[in-house]
Amino acid sequence: MAARRRRRARAARARTHAPGASPSSSTQTPTRAASQQRAGAGRPARAARERPRAPWHPLPLSEILIVVGGIAIAIGLVSGGPAQAAPAILAGVGAVLLGTFEVTLREHLAGFRSHAALLALLAVVVFHTAAVFIVSAFASFPRQANIALFAIDLALFLFLFRLLRSRYIDAKSRSS
Repeated sequence: MAARRRRRARAARARTHAPGASPSSSTQTPTRAASQQRAGAGRPARAARERPRAPWHPLPLSEILIVVGGIAIAIGLVSGGPAQAAPAILAGVGAVLLGTFEVTLREHLAGFRSHAALLALLAVVVFHTAAVFIVSAFASFPRQANIALFAIDLALFLFLFRLLRSRYIDAKSRSS
């Protein structure tokens, strides 16, 4: 009985919100009309906006990278010892990171969804790792240097976050 009512309510909503039909203001309740005005009924809803397409659009390259990376990680975890597992796990993590980075960067730069914190954090992790490897190649890296490097990491993160956030806001205002 309750399932039948839910189906009828869904069908009624689908008829009312069909692409060609616009709901009249007399069918809307006053609270619903007021909430739509407050939400900005003139601009497209987030769910209605499409994700930006990749330059290689028909081919879901990023999604394929993520799936292949997941499979490589699973193979690495199932395989024998650490010597056999490490290359597969590292390749899998690299593929997942690459696919995820591409999608987040594309969405961010198109103004679809903000990924400023994730992109800034990724850049800081790459910087920190490179700094440790470069210094370690010439001398031993003291633990106390991590404190100074952490301060640089924090300043770099804040700078990149503000820069990426303003870039997202500009892109979002252009797309609206």
